[in-house]
Amino acid sequence: MKEVFAIIRMNMVNKTKEALLKEGIAAVTCRKVVGRGKKKVDFSIIGGIIDDGSLGSSTEVENISEMHRLVPKRMLELFVNDEDVEKVVNTIMEINSHGNPGDGKIFVMNVFESVRIRTGETGIDAI
Repeated sequence: MKEVFAIIRMNMVNKTKEALLKEGIAAVTCRKVVGRGKKKVDFSIIGGIIDDGSLGSSTEVENISEMHRLVPKRMLELFVNDEDVEKVVNTIMEINSHGNPGDGKIFVMNVFESVRIRTGETGIDAI
């Protein structure tokens, strides 16, 4: 069993859910997240104070925070059988890949156990 989680653009959630449903993958959890890519930041802003201790002007603070702001995204989480991982990853990629920075990321991790609280079922039966 695997956990697949994908961070995608906000406007792609419905298209992605529809595509996954067409592939027979109905169960998905979606959360609002914010983040940014690998772009190096040499400073941080805390209440208008730049990390060197100086108080930036409101224009400086606004310009810096806009250049390195956290971007709203959506994170989809799916728990699937091992044999469905490739189908899920390919579906998410097909819908979300536009060749632009910020298209998203997909991560796949092993899940060692699951338990359905209502029935006590475990393993693959619990998902």
